[in-house]
Amino acid sequence: MPVPFGSRKGPLFASSGIPGSDPETELFPEDGALQVKFLFANIKRGIEAAGGSLEDIIKCTFHLRDEEIRQHLNASWEESFPDPASRPARHTLMLHNFPREIAVMAEFLAVLPAN
Repeated sequence: MPVPFGSRKGPLFASSGIPGSDPETELFPEDGALQVKFLFANIKRGIEAAGGSLEDIIKCTFHLRDEEIRQHLNASWEESFPDPASRPARHTLMLHNFPREIAVMAEFLAVLPAN
């Protein structure tokens, strides 16, 4: 069953679950920090393909396998959204029942510019 990266309705764009897989190979590295790096690259690539940019994201939800991933998530978060006054809303959940190879996943909501 093919699942789209996301769906647009008017200016709203909602992503599906985005993994921290390598954008080139779609494989999951063992290193959780590298998965976080790939996750943000996948988010950026996806929002740009939808016609937007990181600045259009209004909410992110992150799913982490374990607490040690949070430090890497926070660093990439601040790098991707450097202005604290305009960062998206954020919710982070711990999901300990992830498949072993998945350290992090995300989903987001964005308001895209008109076509």
